[in-house]
Amino acid sequence: MSKANWFRRSGLGLAALAGLALPVSAGTLDSVKQRGTLQCGVSEGVTGFSEKDAQGNWRGFDVDFCRAAAAAILGDAGKVAFTPLSASQRFDALKGGKVDLLARNSTWTLSREAELGLAFAGITYHDGQGFLAKRSLKADTALSLDKAKICVEAGTTTQLNLADFFKANSMTYEEKVYPNAAAAFTAFESGQCDVLTRDQSALHGDRLRLAKPTDAIVLPDVISKEPLGPVVRSDDFSWFTLMKWVNFALVNAEELGISSASLDDALKSQKPDVRRFTGAEGGFGQALGLDADWAVRAIRAGGNYAEIYERNLGTGSALGIPRGLNQLWNMGGILYAPPLL
Repeated sequence: MSKANWFRRSGLGLAALAGLALPVSAGTLDSVKQRGTLQCGVSEGVTGFSEKDAQGNWRGFDVDFCRAAAAAILGDAGKVAFTPLSASQRFDALKGGKVDLLARNSTWTLSREAELGLAFAGITYHDGQGFLAKRSLKADTALSLDKAKICVEAGTTTQLNLADFFKANSMTYEEKVYPNAAAAFTAFESGQCDVLTRDQSALHGDRLRLAKPTDAIVLPDVISKEPLGPVVRSDDFSWFTLMKWVNFALVNAEELGISSASLDDALKSQKPDVRRFTGAEGGFGQALGLDADWAVRAIRAGGNYAEIYERNLGTGSALGIPRGLNQLWNMGGILYAPPLL
């Protein structure tokens, strides 16, 4: 029996449980509140995930997660400052305190947690490494890429996966390594290589950026697991817990049928699970060091998981990437969030 259920059955209630929870230690949360701004690290530009629009405003799936977190903590989705970081900069910037949160299409691995002192606050996007190939190469699968010239970004799991894939399949390739994603894309576009390898979600965006998108094809093969999610330092467990539950709130909202358009109805609901979500009962905000309506504020910032996905990556975007694995667990995908109670 969980501690929450024990308290409920004993008659003390979840408010009592929240009151007995360990206090939030002085740390990242207090710093963010005192500063009045969430410092969020994002990519230097990945279509659909984080990029500046024509007006200079940051947009994208990862950007919307940062805004949801800022809204949950500070009550205002606009109170977030974005720091663009390359793959080689991102973890040092987080460990050094330059950013409070890294929402930058980073893959969750054991080495990054155990060796770098980081903690991944769940998975926001289930991705996999793929290949964008010039049609002139006449490749229809990744197994057709023997002896190809391949552009790849340095310092990434992508580079390691590339080597493993070719070795496992007894193939050779000419590796063209570049310091960042933008340089790798430029090299591919200018013909310095025949193939560009990155996460498949990013490749769909790269293809659209080509002068002639029809001259390249995203191959169907997925050669790795790339669980992407927000990252924090591992020395602040309260902050890690908070970011984890902002992530889960977006998913739980979709499952409960709570969207940015239906929030007002949710606030009037008498359903126990909806009332816990909105903060009408349960004391979960207090346990996290936040106001009772923290999850409502996160959803009001930009919607639930489905809204954020469709706007940036799915049918409401130029990318048009099907939900696939990123569909809810009860809708054929593997997206799953623990319940509040």
